[in-house]
Amino acid sequence: MILTLAVLAAPGVVRAQALQSYTIVGDAIPTSLTGQAGDPARGRAVVTNRQNTCILCHSGPFPELKFQGDLAPGLNGSGNRWSEGQLRLRLVDAASLNPATIMPSYYRVDGLQRVGNAWRGKPILSAEQIEDVVAYLGTLRE
Repeated sequence: MILTLAVLAAPGVVRAQALQSYTIVGDAIPTSLTGQAGDPARGRAVVTNRQNTCILCHSGPFPELKFQGDLAPGLNGSGNRWSEGQLRLRLVDAASLNPATIMPSYYRVDGLQRVGNAWRGKPILSAEQIEDVVAYLGTLRE
């Protein structure tokens, strides 16, 4: 299945801007949202940020961090379990793979329900941050 999406942020929202287009092929978005590979070090910083991302629900190879999430699968071995494209789709819109998932769609703004006012019309992560997280998760091989 090939599905091409061009998503736009809602007009009138502070810092609203057009999101990057992407193509879903099967269970993946095979092409970088930015046209470039992300930075694994920046990706680790995003993953371990408790404000809005991964570590709230997932655990991982972060011995310095207490109280890692246990609501979702651990991130160890992510790079062995999924390709970059599969990781990218799971970050961009996990609900496209599992409509009942509790994982947020980090780069989708349309069709969402129960979105806080601060997030309406804005993705949780930027295209660059998505690519950074993909790059970092790809390094987790064990």
